[in-house]
Amino acid sequence: MSLTSPNSIEDRLYVLQSRWDRYAAEGGFEQFIEFAVAVNSLAEYFTRMRLPGLVRLCEGLENAALMRLGAPGTHPIPAQDMQSLQRQLDALAGSVASSRAPRTGRRDQEMAPASGADWIKPRSVWMTAADERIEMADALTSQLQFFGFKVSRIGWHDGQLPADKPLAVLFVPAGDDALPDEYARISAIRAACPASQLVYLGVQSAIEPIVDLMRAGIDITIPAEDQPAMVLNCVLDLVQTKEQEQYRVLVVEDSRVAVALIQRTLAQHGIDTRAINDPCTLLEVLADYRPDLVLMDMHMPRFNGVEATRVLRQMTAYNALPIVYLSGESEVAMQVEALRLGGDQFLMKPFNPVLLAAVVKTRIERFREVQRSTRLDGLTGLLNHTAAKSRLSALMEEAEAHAALTVAMIDIDHFKSINDTYGHPVGDQVIRGLAWLLKGRLRSVDLIGRYGGEEFIVALPGVTLDQAVPVIDRIRADFAELPHAHPGGALHASFSAGLASFPMVHTAARLTEAADNALLEAKRMGRNRVEKFRDH
Repeated sequence: MSLTSPNSIEDRLYVLQSRWDRYAAEGGFEQFIEFAVAVNSLAEYFTRMRLPGLVRLCEGLENAALMRLGAPGTHPIPAQDMQSLQRQLDALAGSVASSRAPRTGRRDQEMAPASGADWIKPRSVWMTAADERIEMADALTSQLQFFGFKVSRIGWHDGQLPADKPLAVLFVPAGDDALPDEYARISAIRAACPASQLVYLGVQSAIEPIVDLMRAGIDITIPAEDQPAMVLNCVLDLVQTKEQEQYRVLVVEDSRVAVALIQRTLAQHGIDTRAINDPCTLLEVLADYRPDLVLMDMHMPRFNGVEATRVLRQMTAYNALPIVYLSGESEVAMQVEALRLGGDQFLMKPFNPVLLAAVVKTRIERFREVQRSTRLDGLTGLLNHTAAKSRLSALMEEAEAHAALTVAMIDIDHFKSINDTYGHPVGDQVIRGLAWLLKGRLRSVDLIGRYGGEEFIVALPGVTLDQAVPVIDRIRADFAELPHAHPGGALHASFSAGLASFPMVHTAARLTEAADNALLEAKRMGRNRVEKFRDH
């Protein structure tokens, strides 16, 4: 088992308990820091896995630990503080255990232990709906069941809960204002389901009622004007959680001691690092390592960190790369000047390891989010038009050397009529429904992009035209059966598709043009069909 990069919930809990036990035995400042780092790592893990109840418990424990961090001379902390942290640690462990255990003692309902993170991705959803909203609740149920979710309906006032562990609990009230007994029901379910996402439909777009619901245990509130189009999005997003690519940090520092401390601190958070002591090699290492952030010492031989940063900011490839200065420089004017000339943040030496890790992770998360936003479509999470064209060109180069490649252009039928009749939120839900269906049916190597509006592009490497037709046609048939919930019930939509393939067509531009021509032919022939490009 690796204690610096745990992979499962068991690993992380073992690390947390081991570091707490070590601090309890030795009482050193360094051991307390390692304990705080383990709590932070567990909180981040639960955040990635969309487990809000466990995140709250972790964050409460982390805040309590940081309040007692102090300085080396303040450790070991007083006995009453030790007891308080122990109680919070026990509460966290108990909540994790209850999330994994069945809710009844019946032997036939017991679940086998799951490895890794499987236990926290159940495909069950609970729903409690007021009588006045049964029609919409029925439509939501059909929609969720189409994507493979088991939906259990529970009452607002019934104390009995299903035996399974839900991924999410949906509350569909009669009106915009929650009643006292509804708050009580939410709190009870929150206590019983610490790892589940609680979603409340129909809240007012005002701060006070949303805060009241959050205090009761709700994680996501959906305003009345946006429901139910956003509900499926929320639930499907929960099962798309993936372990992110490891963060990479380049350390530009001429002190071997400082480098060792930095690398040790970041390794405890699973962050990869590479260090250089000569800024003259900076450009070569950046091109090879491709870091998410640079930790830059202010004072180095030959030239300083500010000068190196100014050089990077003149290069397109690095003008947005986060750069955090590390220095013993305490003069405020110097710090302000360093930031003005291209730095993003300034940390004083000797640095607080908890603060260093928090700054690094926050900066990298924002940097990666900006990078994603330039490549992904905001509504569907698919590649956008520009990124899809670039990916298709790369697939074409691979296909020229190896195998076939088929492209499908897909367009939702009568989409303007859907928008005009049901409104844009429902239209957006139809688009996202098709996006989720494509992602669920196709391979990870396939290209799926939103080409614009209601049009999508799909590229299937290694698949011939004749092989691709039944694949796309099956998706077409499934999409026609997919219910899209709206306040009055559910609607159904269809799409038309045109296919073309390499080597019949030899360039990426011609391939999309040929598939688009086949799509137009499918439209002319009555829609809700798939047509192949025919080179007459």
